[in-house]
Amino acid sequence: MQSLKNGRWINQPADSDASDIALSVTTDASTDFWRETHYGFVRDNGHFYAFQAEADFTAQVRVQAHFEHLYDQAGLMVRLDERRWVKTGIEFSDGYGLLGSVLTDEASDWATGRYDGDPSDFWIRVTVQSGVLRIQASADGKTWPLIRLCPFPKADRYFVGPMCCTPERAGLEVRFSEWQIGQALGKNLHDLS
Repeated sequence: MQSLKNGRWINQPADSDASDIALSVTTDASTDFWRETHYGFVRDNGHFYAFQAEADFTAQVRVQAHFEHLYDQAGLMVRLDERRWVKTGIEFSDGYGLLGSVLTDEASDWATGRYDGDPSDFWIRVTVQSGVLRIQASADGKTWPLIRLCPFPKADRYFVGPMCCTPERAGLEVRFSEWQIGQALGKNLHDLS
């Protein structure tokens, strides 16, 4: 595992603590990342704890939180700027902690699905390689089914790290741990390890 002490906040919450082994966050009110689609508004005030990654990379983290209110969410973000990013993890919607992702290139999409594991304790992984973004999730940190595969802009560097927000309230307590970032894994698409 790698230290969580050296990230850089984009929209730092009032309450957070970073150590070598964990990042603890309590979300501020009315925080979100979203651009235009369906709702017509732009929000770029969610909490994002960013690390710089060079070109192709894989990053993963364990996320622990009790999602209880509409749109409570936590996971990982990959970001080039305020108009090009992806966030992925668990988001509370329709009474469930759903596994989802929002890909944004000028406007946001939203893809969700039921999560068979425990949504209060999961791992999320992102890989960016040769203009392709791969998202995987895990219930145990060992088996990593594919969640999403999509094009993502090529760049010399990206920002990646833990993300959380609560559009409808404040006070979601999230613990991020087991942080890893390094070269892109380069595994076969159906390699679940």
